[in-house]
Amino acid sequence: MKNNKKFIPVMLMPFREDKSIDYVALDSLVDFYLESGAGGLFANCLSSEMFDLSIEEMLQSVTHIVKRVNGRVPIVATGSFGVTLAEQASAVQKIYSTGVSAVILITGLLAKESESEEVFRTNVLELLALTGDVPVGFYECPVPYKRVISAEMLGEFVKTGRVKYHKDTCLDIELVSAKIAATSDEPSFGLYDAYMAHATESLKAGSAGLSCIQGNYFPELVVWLCNHYDDAQLSSKITTVQSFFQKNMDVMHATYPASAKYILQQRGLKIGSTCRNGSVVPDQTAFAELNILLEQAENLIAELS
Repeated sequence: MKNNKKFIPVMLMPFREDKSIDYVALDSLVDFYLESGAGGLFANCLSSEMFDLSIEEMLQSVTHIVKRVNGRVPIVATGSFGVTLAEQASAVQKIYSTGVSAVILITGLLAKESESEEVFRTNVLELLALTGDVPVGFYECPVPYKRVISAEMLGEFVKTGRVKYHKDTCLDIELVSAKIAATSDEPSFGLYDAYMAHATESLKAGSAGLSCIQGNYFPELVVWLCNHYDDAQLSSKITTVQSFFQKNMDVMHATYPASAKYILQQRGLKIGSTCRNGSVVPDQTAFAELNILLEQAENLIAELS
């Protein structure tokens, strides 16, 4: 049973030991996502260690990804970098010039943590005005702080016709459902949920799909859930997959993204462990936990196949 829900990976960024971008490994990573069934890619995100990239590296890497994908799936990429709205608008235009389908705006960069919802709203509308007709999306990124958009405000922004994508990290299924309801009149818009603990509920509530870090370990399991979340004949297996992600939430987050790179190495990808943001798998205990995780996942993948 197939559905039109999509898994959109939040892409890792492979680095060589000298911390330069490894474009050969990046090609392999793109191919891995697509072969696993990803319906799009989210480039230049927190999983890509975007805050440790220069604007030039962002542009070069996103351009590279666009060329590698060659139109097979849509690509979005974060672009709202800069202190002032004018600087952010310039960065949005540059990222859009790489050929992505939409440029993602970081909610925590559009107003200070101490500033009101009205300041945030004003800044968003000004940034939209400064960026012409560039299609955009939102990302409730936890860095520099997490600013969650209300359902009412998201609905207002989507009604402009400019907002095509939202990566939701509110972790609250009731708020997710409210956001979906507030944006249901715009067919070109999609909400993609990051929180795998309520993935099945979110898909049933009407989210467009999932965009989670767990897909950087076992993307085919996330794709399987997107395809089969409401198949009554597979209810026990759906529960098993959902439980696997819930039970392993902590181990997948603890030393991420280095942990995801390690798992991908074990799965045969030629990707280094180096991270610019300082992430490492710290000791043999952590490696042992990841090896157990991999064994459980491989057994589950084999069972579903």
